[in-house]
Amino acid sequence: MRVVSCIFTEHDLRLVLLAVFVCLSGGWVTFGLFRRAGESLGTQRHGWTFLAAVAAGASVWCTHFIAMLAFEVRAPLTFDPFLTAVSLVVVMAGCGLGFVIALQHERARLAEIGGALVGLAITAMHYTGMLAYHVDGLIEWNGAYIAASVLMATIFGALALHQAVRRPWAFSHHVALALFVLAVAGLHFTGMASLSVTPLTTGAPLADANVSATMALAVAGVGLIIVGTGVASYLIDAKTTQDMVEQLRQMALSDALTGLPNRARFADHLSRELARAKTDGGHVAVIGIDLDRFKEINDLRGHEAGDAALKTIGSRLGDLIKDGEFVARIGGDEFVAVKRFATQDELADFISRLESALFKPIRIDDFEAVTGASLGVSVFPQDGESQERLVNNADLAMYRAKADVTRITCYYEPHMDEAARERQALAQELRRAIDLDQLELHYQVQTSVTTGEVRGYEALLRWRHPVRGLVPPSEFIPIAEETGSILAIGEWVLRTACREAASWTQPHKVAINLSPVQFTNADLARLVHEVLLQTDLSPSRLELEVTESTIIVDKVRALHTLRQLKALGVTVAIDDFGTGYSSIATLRSFPFDKIKLDRSFMREVDHNQQAKAMVRAVLTLGKTLEVKVLAEGVETSHQLDILRAEGCDEAQGYLLGRPKPIAQIFAEDSQDAHPPYSGRLAPPPMKRQRAGIGRA
Repeated sequence: MRVVSCIFTEHDLRLVLLAVFVCLSGGWVTFGLFRRAGESLGTQRHGWTFLAAVAAGASVWCTHFIAMLAFEVRAPLTFDPFLTAVSLVVVMAGCGLGFVIALQHERARLAEIGGALVGLAITAMHYTGMLAYHVDGLIEWNGAYIAASVLMATIFGALALHQAVRRPWAFSHHVALALFVLAVAGLHFTGMASLSVTPLTTGAPLADANVSATMALAVAGVGLIIVGTGVASYLIDAKTTQDMVEQLRQMALSDALTGLPNRARFADHLSRELARAKTDGGHVAVIGIDLDRFKEINDLRGHEAGDAALKTIGSRLGDLIKDGEFVARIGGDEFVAVKRFATQDELADFISRLESALFKPIRIDDFEAVTGASLGVSVFPQDGESQERLVNNADLAMYRAKADVTRITCYYEPHMDEAARERQALAQELRRAIDLDQLELHYQVQTSVTTGEVRGYEALLRWRHPVRGLVPPSEFIPIAEETGSILAIGEWVLRTACREAASWTQPHKVAINLSPVQFTNADLARLVHEVLLQTDLSPSRLELEVTESTIIVDKVRALHTLRQLKALGVTVAIDDFGTGYSSIATLRSFPFDKIKLDRSFMREVDHNQQAKAMVRAVLTLGKTLEVKVLAEGVETSHQLDILRAEGCDEAQGYLLGRPKPIAQIFAEDSQDAHPPYSGRLAPPPMKRQRAGIGRA
């Protein structure tokens, strides 16, 4: 009897449904892994592509053989184990190759070509599996159905990967899965429709339906295990990725040194607190915190000690917070706190706890330090309703606290805005001061203590504003340093002082102060060399003054810069000596030519034995190191007598001469002494300079 294959009458419905389930679940896992491969690079992409190929191949192979077992031929049948295994390898390898090509979707139509290869791999698996299908009977094939099955698998495979890779719609992932199932099912059932079997009567036993069902379940189980492995890998990676993302998020929102929240997390927290306060009608305080003496710890004991201090402070601040409180480190030695409160007592208690933590001594190795801090407070809503406004106002209050030695914490007051605006306006006008020719140099004489002979002049910068009048250096120099305009101003001072000094009749020195910002500029030595060449001033007549605090910021770089300057032939003086905390070590480390004793010692040397002893000690140190000492701030004859008795080399102060334009100094001296005039400026004699006593 001739048997013609018929899908709907010769298949067991339960096995068909099982095959469909395996195909759907395997396809779902396949495209999930394939999507992960597309999102990865390098080795990870290869790994995900391999898992996707295994899942695709296993699900297609299982679908095929479960459906084959449901095909009733009423004749004995067997499966060739070798060809059965080959069919599994073929479909996995083909799907893998198709996926690799499809992932190169930047190039035209490679996604569709890869999908077509997947369809051909499914076709190759199907017909290799059919070769492994041995039945006692005559087998005939219908070429039209075979061609149709190959065409369906190829077209649906190409369309499936087109949707998976190109994603033209939001639901393209589901469309890709449906097309993949159509490729598998269309190939299988159309291919099986091409098969006709005429059983032969050989006496061999027919296949038991129960055995076939059991085998189908076993095949499905193995396939689902393989697919499940892919699912597990996907889920494990997703969990790992989620954990990693969370860890990275925490790292991105936390300060690496102290473990406190960082600036980004602070901004997010404050935004949420303000939104809550606007809804509930509550109050929120923003507290800016800046450590006062952290730099001393960092410079004196090194960065490791500074880091240890920050860790300790961060730990203390983190331990003290309660519900509705927040503390973050926003950079360097700056912290910020947020407090949600209903009464002023709650805010006062929080600030008190902050002050206690910040002023508690810190033990680092063998020494104990207290950093201290300045705190500025602004409150929502009265001091501002936006995050930016509150933070800015807290900063203004904090700067006020830092400037006031009697206060630790300052609350924002409206007039602080006026001061800030005034400071900003001054900064803008200062940028134009050079172009508008508003800057000028005044000079103060430096004389020998023993002979009264003029040794040189210190150039002092003045800003003559057309409206504000003579602006004090103490007011505009810090602004220039903060805004960076000090570089242009410092270069102007250097060029102007050297040019004027080159025109003097007598070859006296000209001393110029260097700002810390100038000193850290890598081009300082080049600039000095260029100015000396352009002004034709002898390098030995230029003396550059630097403060100790300027040097200890970066001692290695400072030493390199000082050596470059010394190589040019200029002399270098350490200014404000005695006010630092490592002065002797600084003198041993750096090649200074002169020590300028800070004026604070001269104010008390008349009546304070301790101040007198300090002056004597510095002078002794200078003699031991063979470094000249110049005392600043000499205002009385008695002070000068003390310096003369103690063997001081040079002096400078109002007793000897007030700062004035050099032309005025020389003109006054010319009127008093009537020196021979040769068309060039001459230095003033000592007797005129001693007449200037008192402060301007």
